[in-house]
Order: sequence, then structure tokens, then C-alpha cells
Amino acid sequence: MKINLQHLYLIAPLHTGGTTQEGNLLGIARESHTNFPYIPSSTIRGKLRSSQSDKVQKEQLFGNELDNGKPSSGDGLTQGDIWIGDGSILWLPIPSLSHGVVWISCPLLLKRYARIAGKTLEIQPGFCSFSDSTSQIYLKDAIFKGSDLTKWSDWEQAVPGAKAQGIERVLILKDQHCATIIQMGLWRQVKIKLDSNKTVDGGFRYEEAIPPDTLMYFPWGLTSQSNKTGADSEAKLKEILENEPILQIGGQESLGRGFVQSFTI
Repeated sequence: MKINLQHLYLIAPLHTGGTTQEGNLLGIARESHTNFPYIPSSTIRGKLRSSQSDKVQKEQLFGNELDNGKPSSGDGLTQGDIWIGDGSILWLPIPSLSHGVVWISCPLLLKRYARIAGKTLEIQPGFCSFSDSTSQIYLKDAIFKGSDLTKWSDWEQAVPGAKAQGIERVLILKDQHCATIIQMGLWRQVKIKLDSNKTVDGGFRYEEAIPPDTLMYFPWGLTSQSNKTGADSEAKLKEILENEPILQIGGQESLGRGFVQSFTI
């Protein structure tokens, strides 16, 4: 099976609704086995589907859908030629008192990407693109000694589009440390409801989002049903992605949330 990769560079905070709400915190979608934030494949698929006006082409790519409880065409629901995978984090920006912004990742996230991309990467916690043995890295609520870090000479192989996106300072953390710092680095916005008199109506809540400048990706390819029309559908989706370099994913479009730059390497 051939797997294609599409990369996403977040221009604005991205919120995809989670399944739980704890107190006044409205969470985001998370992977059940890692707790890392992600973009559900259905969200990406729905966005790409809605960008198509040609009904025949839309159903060829993504299948038909229910309209008033009935299939929009044919006698039943059909599967399209294209499958879309979940959007995964590759590098996430964290504020640093010593270096401005540092993009972090971990072996779990990088090895996942390497498997899908068909790359062989040398990956170890402590690999860093910008440090030497005499300096320290101060991240948000964490300090890393220069003596514990190793200069990573081929780091750009693991950072698609690094130069175009301005990513220069990357650091690989242990899986458990990365999970903790990503949690602390999420964007949180306070929401307050006002009544007609502009006074607070009830309480307030926090909404989580994946921060801007995060580098993500999602895999896609042809389903086993594609057969005769597969090559045409693959070419069509590549054309769609090329013609839609800026996508809006998730909620809060009117607030400028969820805008991402889409690109292929």
C-alpha cells in the first residue's frame, strides 16, 4: 500500500473538540494511548470533502452521504476511493527563556513519522540542533543541561519544511517529559459569557487549543475499493491539496482559529 503524507504548519491555534470536560476546562481531542493532542481524521476528511462542489467527483473521492436519512445517491452508502488518517503532532513550539522558542518532539512521535514516511532517522533523547556543552536550555518550567545534550547534525531530515517555516531550534525529549511539556505548552483561552447588559452571565471556562507554529502531518491513500478509478482519484486529491495551501480545520473560524498551511515534501 502506498501512503502519501501531507504536512500542516499551524498559522493559528487549532481546537478540535474533545469528548470530556473537566470543571471549567473544555479539552481537545487526544489520542487514547498517548494523551497527545491530535486532529481526528473525520475532521480533515470533512474539510476536504466540503471544498468540492462537483457532486460526482466528491462521491468518487469520499463516497456518498446520508441526506434526510437516505443515501444522496444509489441504494446505499458507498465508500470513496480515498482514505484519510489522523493528524499527528511532529514538532510543537515551547517558550524558552534562553532561546526564545524551541520546538520539541520525542522518539515516540518521530519514530511514528519515520515509519509512515519511509525514512531512517537517528533519534535519541537529548539530540539538539542548536546547543553546545557549555550552555543550558530553559524551557517552560524545565531546564536542560548542555552536558546532557548532543548536537544533531542531520536534524532537518526530521523537520519537513524547516527552512520555509523558520524552524531552527529543535530538541528531542524523553517520551514522558515531552508529554508533560506539551501539556503545559497548549494554548488556553478564557471564555466569558455576557448578558444584554454586558455583565458576566454565569461563570467562565478555558478552551484548549494546539498552539500556532506547531508542525503536524496526516497520511492518506487509496482504499481497496478504488480499483479502476484509483489513479484518477489520487491525482485529483493531490490537485485539491495543491490548490488549497491554506485550510481551516476545527471550530471557531470566525475568531481566526484553525488556519493551517498545507504542504507536501
